[in-house]
Amino acid sequence: MSGILTLLFLALMFLGMPVAFAIGISAFLFYVFGPVPTEIGVQRIVSVTQSFPLLAVPLFVLAGHLMNEAGITSRLIRLSTVLTGWISGGLAQVAIMLSALMGGVSGSAVADAAMEARILGPAMLERGYTRGYAAATIAVGSLITATIPPSIGLILYGFMGNVSIGKLFVGGIIPGALMTVFLMTTAYLIAKRRGYKPELDRLPTGRELLSSLNECKWALLFPVLLIVGIRYGIFTPSEAGAFAVAYAIVIGFVVYRELNVTALLEALRHSVVDTGMIMLIIMFSAMIGYMITLEGVPQAATGFLASVTRDPNVLMLLLIAFITLLGMFLESTVIVLLLTPILVPVVTRLGIDPVHFGLVMMTTVTLGGMTPPVGVAMYTVCGMLNCPIDEYTREAAPLIGAVLVLVALMIYVPQIVLLLPNLLF
Repeated sequence: MSGILTLLFLALMFLGMPVAFAIGISAFLFYVFGPVPTEIGVQRIVSVTQSFPLLAVPLFVLAGHLMNEAGITSRLIRLSTVLTGWISGGLAQVAIMLSALMGGVSGSAVADAAMEARILGPAMLERGYTRGYAAATIAVGSLITATIPPSIGLILYGFMGNVSIGKLFVGGIIPGALMTVFLMTTAYLIAKRRGYKPELDRLPTGRELLSSLNECKWALLFPVLLIVGIRYGIFTPSEAGAFAVAYAIVIGFVVYRELNVTALLEALRHSVVDTGMIMLIIMFSAMIGYMITLEGVPQAATGFLASVTRDPNVLMLLLIAFITLLGMFLESTVIVLLLTPILVPVVTRLGIDPVHFGLVMMTTVTLGGMTPPVGVAMYTVCGMLNCPIDEYTREAAPLIGAVLVLVALMIYVPQIVLLLPNLLF
């Protein structure tokens, strides 16, 4: 029956129904016509909202919006310019570095892409960058934000797969740094060929660098405090979200003094909208989680994959290829909530570390938001910069290729992900 309901879900999505309701309708029909009482479907919706670890999601969403309103973003832009503005590609390099720095603040790739498109996009067009190149650099670069902690996607993966969120956070540091290097190198090669000038005409002096670092010390200190607090048991990941909110309020009101009541209410409004969307999907997805467990889908998937190959690397490649294809058509949150309960037991039984798999999975799932035909980050940036999708696709291809090379490297060299978690935990 799950196969029929999957087809119904895809049909509802194709007809343009909102994702949450497409999931809810197709899942609820299982409880109406399936082997279990209808009341259990309602119980699943309610019970999933009673999870303490899930508190991390709305708290980190709110913290990200507060930090954007608190003056942290403008300071990070200045630091990014000092660090990378002297490299060929100027503002493109600044956009990529800003995504890396925002990874420790925002946790949302789409939010980061929208912010950069609004602030850096027009300046890039003024300096002669093509619309496609500007949009592609901002959209694909925002993938770094979803990898470096705190990442909303990693919180959801850890919650749904019962995987340590602290290990996932730490595991994202090296892949995020490597992704920054890979994307900056690709942007440099393109800029050099096209003659895009650096933003600065010289290397920054030590005084300028120290001054920028001093301005951003509170933003740069936040992810460090987050990792240290989780590692040494000062707070759980959920409590870390509360710490993030309090930290952002103190920095905004007391230190930078750029956060006011109006900005606070605006941050709350955006947070309510984002949290409402995520929670609605989570609640309806809980019905599917129970359904696939009842029908033995993880066991069947394990048996099938084990019959195809016993090589963990080949298995990872097959799964990631499937997830990458799926990510082109479904929103990343939906994929994480639907597939994590199925895939984590499968990969664990076949000897793959769930932290390793989680970072690789989240990278490819989030990459789907930057690719046609339904990439949310892609449409956000292209809409704000008035960029045609075909031009964006051509310009994004080299950057997406660089990310896929990194994904392959992460699969075959697990220590890229597991080195820091194994050291710290």
